[in-house]
Amino acid sequence: MATEEGSERPAFAASDASMWRLYAEYGRDNVRFAVLGTLMALLSRATGLLPPLLLGLAIDAVLLGTRPFGLPGLPAALVPETAAGRLWLVVSLLVGATLLGALGSYAGSYGWNRFAQNVQHELRVDAYERLQALDRAFFDRSRTGELLSVLNNDVNQLESFLTDGVNSTIRLLALVGGVGLVLVVLNPWLAAVSLLAVPVLVVFTALFVRRVQPKYARMRASVGDLNARLENNVAGIDVIKTESAEGHEAERVRAASFAYYETNWDAIRTRITFFPGLSLVSGLSFALTFAVGAFWVLNGPPGFASGAVSPGEFVTFMLYTQQFVWPLAQFGQIVNSYQRARASSDRVYGLLQAEGAVSDASDAVDLTDVEGGIEYDDVTFSYSGTDSPTVDGDDGRATDAEPVLRNVSFTVTQGDTVGIVGPTGSGKSTLVKLLVRLYDPDEGTVRVDGHDVREVRRASLRRAVGYVSQEPFLFYGTVRENIAYGTFDATDDEVETAARRAAANEFIENLPDGYDTLVGERGVRLSGGQRQRVALARTFLKDPAILVLDEATSHVDTETEAIIQRSLRELATDRTTVAIAHRLSTVKEADEILVLEGGRIVERGTHEALLDEDGLYANLWRVQAGDFDELPESFFEAAIARRAAVERGESN
Repeated sequence: MATEEGSERPAFAASDASMWRLYAEYGRDNVRFAVLGTLMALLSRATGLLPPLLLGLAIDAVLLGTRPFGLPGLPAALVPETAAGRLWLVVSLLVGATLLGALGSYAGSYGWNRFAQNVQHELRVDAYERLQALDRAFFDRSRTGELLSVLNNDVNQLESFLTDGVNSTIRLLALVGGVGLVLVVLNPWLAAVSLLAVPVLVVFTALFVRRVQPKYARMRASVGDLNARLENNVAGIDVIKTESAEGHEAERVRAASFAYYETNWDAIRTRITFFPGLSLVSGLSFALTFAVGAFWVLNGPPGFASGAVSPGEFVTFMLYTQQFVWPLAQFGQIVNSYQRARASSDRVYGLLQAEGAVSDASDAVDLTDVEGGIEYDDVTFSYSGTDSPTVDGDDGRATDAEPVLRNVSFTVTQGDTVGIVGPTGSGKSTLVKLLVRLYDPDEGTVRVDGHDVREVRRASLRRAVGYVSQEPFLFYGTVRENIAYGTFDATDDEVETAARRAAANEFIENLPDGYDTLVGERGVRLSGGQRQRVALARTFLKDPAILVLDEATSHVDTETEAIIQRSLRELATDRTTVAIAHRLSTVKEADEILVLEGGRIVERGTHEALLDEDGLYANLWRVQAGDFDELPESFFEAAIARRAAVERGESN
């Protein structure tokens, strides 16, 4: 999936409301956990209001005896007569409040963590399913590391904000609201002094949000760049080693890492400047409240206020003030977490909203009882229509003025074999990609059994086509799992029968664990020929009506090629086959051979007829036979021009 250095990022569309849209949509089915978390967080905060009140009461009513012992809602009959009894009642209430607060804190954390984990899981799965539904052009212009960063890092960032940020916000609002109300009830004048910090903190926070938001957006993008570079290098480790390019790649990773370092450090500098500022304002507010309150206890009310403040009331007020002011400083952490999640949500939401050019029509039907007739009717295609800077396979790069395929028309009768040959960049691989709707043609129509492939469901179309490529992909897992991939309900006997037909059973049984041997990531524990035969067995098991062979033996040795070709001939019997070939000997027996050059069919016919025509096909045959002296000068001139055209395309 990874593309080259110059490929563009996915077109992730930002939206101011994207994060809350995601939370609302994915939280709907898990709202009970959010409600539990919210209620328990409120309970925990409410019990946190009792200790300062009890402590002030104990000082004034029990230790100093300056006011009567009483609590709102506490029946007088339950108040002990002795000072010691009252002191033990206060201690009991403190312990009870602590235990109830701990229970509320646990239940609140359970609710919000369960809510966050469920949202994270469902969001990641949906984002992956959306990614799978997008067409090949999307992946052509995207980088694997970038997509992995969205599915992993960005989704995790959203979960982290739910777990910590939203939960902390609720607790903070409950605490500040509750404590602020208590402060006003206890002493509105002294409360006004404590609340002086609030507008200053609001201004501080607004400035922080304005400065840090674009910095986090840049940081998330740089994470995608770094992941893309690392994924690309791990995938290409063999080339790096064989070309002794370790130093070069280390420098490229260093550059990508430093770009992330710079964007991250830029955000960190803003953050570490903001947080101490909040702490400073909070600390000065607390000190001011203490100074005014202490003066009040010692000398009576200041000029702007009235009434007396007892030592116990002063202690209670200061404890509440601490609970009120210091959490306001922690609000910066919540804002910081929100901005990180905001930057990630744009990318996740953009992926979920991404649309591909290839999709099932609303009235699409299933392709059933497939016989295998194929028709290309005046098909023209250019990758420029997909906004794709890269093109896989051997088709090179395309420009707006250089379609990969031009006015291609041919028909393959049910059960026949057609060979597709031509120079590099002639459009051979693109031709079969249109057959399975990895792309749609710009003009013209591709039909299977008379049905326009755009009018049938892609899943049913692709079930009818078995694709054997020159570089088969095996998933991490066992040999058995890889053969049964796509035919997941196959029995062990069916898997082993398919392996025997693909001449794979013998080497599989000699593996350490036979069919249960792990093949490693991308099948690295198997040789190229073994991987090819496992992929071939997968196609035998699928038993498709149409077989596409894309240079299926080009990367194996001669002996292995002979084994695979024998299996391919068996597989191709009585089914429609499209065989792309560089080695012309592999399509020598085809019912018809199409010769592509510059995206056009320039010759067609049987092997013998094309040799008699003495055109491009005959010259390509001479090349493979080693008869270079028999080649006309015009062939070399045309070959050099074709290579130059491909290389110009690759540089675009």
